[in-house]
Amino acid sequence: MVMSFRVSELQVLLGFAGRNKSGRKHELLTKALQLLRSGCSPAVQMKIKELYRRRFPRKILTPSDLSMLHVQAGQLPSPTGLSQGTVCHLPYDHSSAAPAALLPPLPALGPKHEADVQHLSPPIHPVHPDVKMKRLPFYDVYDELIKPTTLASMNSQRFEEAHFTFALTPQQVQQILTSRDILPGAKCDYTTQVQLRFCLCETSCPQEDYFPPNLFVKVNGKLCPLPGYLPPTKNGAEPKRPSRPVNITPLARLSATVPNTIVVNWSSEFGRNYSLSVYLVKQLTSVTLLQKLRAKGIRNPDHSRALIKEKLTADPDSEIATTSLRVSLMCPLGKMRLVVPCRAITCTHLQCFDAALYLQMNEKKPTWTCPVCDKKAPYDGLIIDG
Repeated sequence: MVMSFRVSELQVLLGFAGRNKSGRKHELLTKALQLLRSGCSPAVQMKIKELYRRRFPRKILTPSDLSMLHVQAGQLPSPTGLSQGTVCHLPYDHSSAAPAALLPPLPALGPKHEADVQHLSPPIHPVHPDVKMKRLPFYDVYDELIKPTTLASMNSQRFEEAHFTFALTPQQVQQILTSRDILPGAKCDYTTQVQLRFCLCETSCPQEDYFPPNLFVKVNGKLCPLPGYLPPTKNGAEPKRPSRPVNITPLARLSATVPNTIVVNWSSEFGRNYSLSVYLVKQLTSVTLLQKLRAKGIRNPDHSRALIKEKLTADPDSEIATTSLRVSLMCPLGKMRLVVPCRAITCTHLQCFDAALYLQMNEKKPTWTCPVCDKKAPYDGLIIDG
């Protein structure tokens, strides 16, 4: 498979495996083959198969082909069942059940590869891959309305489209309707929400929210507002949306009898797949998060005393001995006296910031970055310093 790759595929593969991806084709090929010989991980093997299948896609199945599959795959549902997205082993997205005649022709393969295509299994786009979304501190998840589902690239056109449906149970509708609340500083809103999330289709670790390029989302036929683009970081860089979920409650049908539809349009990228999921969540406030943090307990003052002693112990290798440590009682965020001194468990400094202020700032704009050392300070890693 690797031997048939072009430069672009070799670069994607080496980049994915964390290897140097510069050089001419024969150099890249040597590196890729070395990667295989050194016994690569299952994730890299999956990547090779995925790139190979994108390089040589199978033709789109038509209803007439299904009768051929009948024998191999056991009893298949009727073609009408396909549009419901019930069949996972067909190599095309159920959103595009268009007759084969209307689909653009796929590039013809040279005779040397025609033999390979016979042995190919369908592209690996599991409908529900084992993608896990990162837990968001400001939301408690009640239910999964649509499991993380691959936005399968059809490999035929620049712009892709996928259709999804979800239905609410009477209890879920009730949960949303009874959660109507006047949030502080906001208009009247539901605190129980239908939340739409996108991420990269990666199964190696829990994924952060990540939007596909040129994304448009319609919920029940109405255009869904998405977070605005961030200012570009460097010249010519693709503008990015901030990593956050989308509250689609205002556009959802709060009814247990009528299903909700989502239509997603995005532009496909080589070697990159995305995943979509929908959840029923309860929105929490910074006040609730502070209560939860306090309930977790206050870290014993002896921890900080030990840290101070360690910092003041003379280091024999160092030319300069630390004889004093300055720590401000002002919060670096609000420039006011600390009320709840807090820092991340991973921080090595003594300086604290105010927990209440830090949570309020992340409620508005979730960055979860320590204001003292600029390292990641996620909610689950915060401690109150006794």
